[in-house]
Order: sequence, then C-alpha cells, then structure tokens
Amino acid sequence: MKSLAEFKTLTDTEDFFDFFDLEYDERLVYVKRFHIMKKYGEMLEKAEEADFENEQKKLDYYKFALITVYKNFENGYAPSAADVWAMFDKPSACGSCSTASSCNDVEEVSNGVHACTSGSNLSFN
Repeated sequence: MKSLAEFKTLTDTEDFFDFFDLEYDERLVYVKRFHIMKKYGEMLEKAEEADFENEQKKLDYYKFALITVYKNFENGYAPSAADVWAMFDKPSACGSCSTASSCNDVEEVSNGVHACTSGSNLSFN
C-alpha cells in the first residue's frame, strides 16, 4: 500500500503517474509537463483545506486530481496567454518554489530578475 510519505518523495512528473499506476502519453507529458504540474499543484493546495477521513482518501483525491488535470490537457486544454504571462509577473529562479509569491526568500538580484536564497526543497505540504 502506498503512503503519503512515499508521495511526498516524488519529484518528476512521470513519477506521479507511475506512483498511481496511471498510463500516460510520454510525448504529451514531455511537452506539457510544466502546465500539468502547475495545475496539479493548484488542486493539491485545495486539498489541504479539506478534511479527509484517512490517508487513503487523500491519496485517492490526489490520484483523481492528476487524472483530471491530465485528461484536460489530453483533450486539448491549453492555458490562456493571460495565464502564461501571469507566471512571468512573479518570476522565480527557485527550484523549490512554483512562484515567487510562495517563497519567502526571493530577492531581486538585478533589473527585476529574482532569485531564491532558500535551499532546494520541493514539497506539497
């Protein structure tokens, strides 16, 4: 049986699909990886507000969320230009943050370019 602790060690997009034993189009994931994981991360953030009965129910939600996001992209969803450009309004050079607003250690280093001074630590907590 898989656990939340195992889930929290996942790093690559493909790892999430493999963890839940989901089939996926490698080419689609390769091309849309950033957008898939961004939307997936947003759904996982919403899950933090929910009160799940147990760990398995939470993992079931995580699996459902990944399927939902993937199917949206598989069926032709593409983020709007506004969504894409909004990401550049909050630049981050941090490998552990999805946006500058989620990192407390972002500093402007020059001419509007930002860098994160915290250590690399990807987490869905």
